[in-house]
This record gives sequence, structure tokens and C-alpha cells, in this order.
Amino acid sequence: MSNQNYRRTVEEIRELASMFWPSDLSQKEAELSVIPKLIETQDQFIAILSVTVSELSGLFQIVDSSTLSANMFLKHLIVLADFGGEMIKRVNSQFNSLFPLNRLDYLWNLQTYSYQFTSLPVTGQLTNNKLGIDGKNILQNQSLSFVHKDLIMILLFGASSMNEKSAEVLAKCEIGNYLGQPDKLNKFIKQRYIWVSRITSGSQSNTLGQIAQNFVKEYLQDNLGIIDIAIRPNGHLPGVRHTDQESEKGLTTFDLVISKQDKFVAIEISFQVTTNSVIERKAGQARSRFEQIENAGYKMAYVIDGAGNFERENAIRTLCTYSHCTVAFSHNELNVLCEFLTDYFAPNNE
Repeated sequence: MSNQNYRRTVEEIRELASMFWPSDLSQKEAELSVIPKLIETQDQFIAILSVTVSELSGLFQIVDSSTLSANMFLKHLIVLADFGGEMIKRVNSQFNSLFPLNRLDYLWNLQTYSYQFTSLPVTGQLTNNKLGIDGKNILQNQSLSFVHKDLIMILLFGASSMNEKSAEVLAKCEIGNYLGQPDKLNKFIKQRYIWVSRITSGSQSNTLGQIAQNFVKEYLQDNLGIIDIAIRPNGHLPGVRHTDQESEKGLTTFDLVISKQDKFVAIEISFQVTTNSVIERKAGQARSRFEQIENAGYKMAYVIDGAGNFERENAIRTLCTYSHCTVAFSHNELNVLCEFLTDYFAPNNE
């Protein structure tokens, strides 16, 4: 290893810490928090589409007078149509080829209708932020805008377009077929939400700690210039146990395990803005883990941050004592972690 001291004191870590959720993580957390809100407002969404209307202006009036915001209504349609941000940008950038007459001619209830676009395409990129459906803006109630109306029409009837090219590109935009038909709507939406629930279950398991863990993993993948290195979330170190069981169940699980050949580094990640007992539990296990890891020739590292954690100073002090490398949560600090890993895995390191 190099002569750099990667073992920090609690005072040094506090000086370097972000303390409060960094902006890039706040955005990730906000995006995940949208999914439970969609589930919560699903019945309102279905109720709006269940009302029988003779023309689409009637639907827009219902959306406008509903307690469900226009941007949340739009978000429901986007999720059901599996119509992500890239597709929205694509529709805007290729708008003139998809809708050469600047209108959507579509089939509904066995009749042909025409909708004249008023705001699309917009200048520049059409982003989730502009539509008010990104994690930061989705919970802010927005009234129905002309851009919302244009995109809602595409999401409802894109698959029913009389233009073959448009219909092919917008094949999943089909929910308009079920307007005013509560039974069919319920069946269609519930089936689609079985698929959406895969996102939901994944999102709900993505606690703030999970987001931090994923962020560190991705940062290391992008910034560690080491060939043939493996990064495993919730991984194990050979022979490092928290029980006397010889089975795999007895192996200690770490947030991340970095390995190359017979070298291993365990990384534990804790970012707590509000205080809880998790950091105490980690501290209680720290000495035993460290001694086993040290005896095996492996390394132990911690990423620790958040105002809540530093309210438990004794626990942080224990982790710093039983660690080969302790860093706070920032790009600069994660670069220090990268240096530590590079030193350890360097080919000439003994």
C-alpha cells in the first residue's frame, strides 16, 4: 500500500462529510418516490378514464376539474404506455415525420377523428422537467397545459393513428381504446400494473441506503481503472462469518465486496440524515469483522455520512478504529476510496 493514511478519525470524517443528502442522490430518491404515489392515485386515474365522453374535449374538462393533477394524470399514462423520457424526446425531435400534417388522425369507437396539435413540437428537448413529471416536480400540482394535452392525445391514441409509421412507433399508446369502459379499463390497467409492480417492488426496496449503495457501486465501476475486478452488492468474503455455522448462511454479508483473484475488500455504506440504530449495530459488529478480515489478508472500508450518523459519535469512532479506509460521501471522498482500492489491488502490491 502507499504511505497515504486512509484511516481517518471521526473528527476528520465530520469535516469532510456532506451531512445532508447530496443533490444527485436527492434526485434519485425523488424519482423512486413517484411510484408509490402512482399506486395511491390509481383509482382516481381509472375514475377519470371511466367517464363516458363523446369527444376528447370532455376528457380534458374532467382532468381539469379532478383532484388528480394534470402532471400526475400524464405520468400514469406514460408509465402504462412504457413511454420513458427517451421516447418523449424522440417524439418531439421526430415530430414532423411522425405527424407531417401537424395533427393526429385516429380511429376511436369505429369512427375517424382528428386532433390538431397546438404546442408540439417544442423548441429544444422535451424533458420530464418541462412536463412537470420528474421526481422534483411531480408532487407539485400543475394545471392542464397545451403541451400536456398534445402528449395525452399521443399516449391515448398513438397506436390507433391512421398513419402507419406513427402507429408502429406508438404501438403501446393504446389506452384510449378503453375510455368510458370501466370493466375493460380496470382489467387493462390492473394487468399493466402487474408489470409496473416490478418497478414498484424494486423501488420500495430501494431505501435511501440502497440508493447510496447503488451510487457507490456505479461510481466505482466508472472510476476504478482496474482490469478484471468484480464488484458485488450484498457479497461475502471467503471465511468471514458472523456465526459458527459452516454453511453459506453463516457468512457475513457486506454492502459491497470488491475482488480480484484472491484479494478482497468489504465496503459498508451508511448515509443517515436522521438518527437511527443501524450505525450502532454496524459498530457492534466492527471489531469481530475487522479481526477476521485482517487475519485473512483482506481489507475493510466504510463510506459514512449524514447528520444522523454523526449524532452517534461513539459508533462512528468505533468504525474508524476498525477500518482500513474510511471516507465521507462526496465525489472527492469516493476518489480517495478509489485510490485505496487501486493501491491494494495493484499488481506489485504485497
